[in-house]
Amino acid sequence: MEETKKAIASLGNTYEEFKIANDERLKKLEAKGTVDPLLTEKVEKINADVTELSKMKAELDLLAKEVAQAKTLPGGGDSEVNGARAEHKDAFEKWFRSGGEANLANVKQLQVKAGLSTLSDPDGGYIIAPPEFDKAIDRVAGTISVMRNLATVRAIGVDTYKKLVNMGGASSGWVAERESRPETATPTLREIAINQKELYAEPGATNVALDDAYMDLASWLADEVSVEFSEQEGSAFVNGDGVAKPHGIAGYTMVTNASYEWGKVGYVPGGNATVLNSPDALVNLQHALKPVYRNGATWLLNDATCAKIRTLKTGEGEYLWQPGLVANAPDMLLGKPVAYDDNIADIAGNAFPIFFGNFKRAYLILDRTGIRILRDPYTSKGNTLFYTTKRVGGGIVMFEAVKALKIATT
Repeated sequence: MEETKKAIASLGNTYEEFKIANDERLKKLEAKGTVDPLLTEKVEKINADVTELSKMKAELDLLAKEVAQAKTLPGGGDSEVNGARAEHKDAFEKWFRSGGEANLANVKQLQVKAGLSTLSDPDGGYIIAPPEFDKAIDRVAGTISVMRNLATVRAIGVDTYKKLVNMGGASSGWVAERESRPETATPTLREIAINQKELYAEPGATNVALDDAYMDLASWLADEVSVEFSEQEGSAFVNGDGVAKPHGIAGYTMVTNASYEWGKVGYVPGGNATVLNSPDALVNLQHALKPVYRNGATWLLNDATCAKIRTLKTGEGEYLWQPGLVANAPDMLLGKPVAYDDNIADIAGNAFPIFFGNFKRAYLILDRTGIRILRDPYTSKGNTLFYTTKRVGGGIVMFEAVKALKIATT
């Protein structure tokens, strides 16, 4: 895409400007111990421009990926299934506009025929939205919730997902063809259970709007709820405590990495809030993760923290942070990809502003199949409300695959 090429060129040029200005700042700081405030302001301004251009480039990469994938309806080449889903979409639209028990019953019958559900909701009011509706919400979620791009995401049809994790302890050994094979130790298994939590929104439309034959109601509803859903779950995947919401990576008990144990997240001490004047803490955090996880690991932090890290150099004079100057290439920190999430804490006393982990192995997001809608034409006269719910769960399933950096209280 031409826009991506322009964004990459602008990012590269601006980053070079930043390095020149920051190098000048560092030389004056080393020579005189002080820096002209105007030069500091210039470095900060260019640094902020690099942040914005990096975000723009990432958004264009995501858009190009969506266009390339050209998502299709579930059902593949099964004409019967896709025909039923097209019929379901038309029936959904009719129910959406005018309601009615007959329309509701028809939609529910078509849900089963189209493979969208196996039975009707017992309370009789909910229906399953068409696949296009789910996709519209998932698309927005991918741009807002970075954890959905980093973690493993699965769709399930039950309220609780259980997974057995091998804690180690299974022994093995080499043996010759005629040698005896003594019994080996039994592996230690731990059960991880992730429960589905309910997320809801209740947008409303005027009855006049519902009568408008040209209004794309499914798109309207997706727009109304997608950002709200995405922001809520994005926050929960990072900071959720597991009570009525997913359990976020920062919501678990944090312990020093030397005292790490299953069920807790190990952290590396990062000194006080000025620690990021040195790369040592970042190097220590990176190597706190076992090599088996480090190979697929990603840094997770917010833009404000990245702006501070961007000024740091290695002992050889190379900058720790490097922009992704190729399409679909991420920014890099100490040779590993960087992901940005505003839900991660800022640098402050007692905060955890940086995570480093193999999130595909560490964190699991579970989507309960189907977004459900309850039509309410009674509560608000002249309007119709659409109580829309989504069930989603999340939690760490491999605790040793993620580590954090902790800032001291002083």
